[in-house]
Amino acid sequence: MASDTQILKGLLEGCILKIVKENETYGYEICERLVNYGFKDITEGSVYPILIRLEKKKLIYSVMKNSPFGPKRKYYYLTDEGVAELQNFVISWNGIKTNVDSVLGGEL
Repeated sequence: MASDTQILKGLLEGCILKIVKENETYGYEICERLVNYGFKDITEGSVYPILIRLEKKKLIYSVMKNSPFGPKRKYYYLTDEGVAELQNFVISWNGIKTNVDSVLGGEL
């Protein structure tokens, strides 16, 4: 049986793309938002590698900006490719969710 961590690996990319799409944000804020959405075990150590991977795939880009509370922060934004990837993620997720709900509910 897959652990929660294994299942989350693929899903977090889509969730992070959605958070970034909503407005400019930085890594720590993304972690806070995920925790507020109920992902209690999410840490910066799991989010930052995903942000790096998404940036390498050109789904997001970053800009260093001054912070009112200390050193500069890296703010993330969605690219056009990221918007398309998020749309594909939502379509895929809805299909998978429907199928899993059917199995767990005993429907055919």
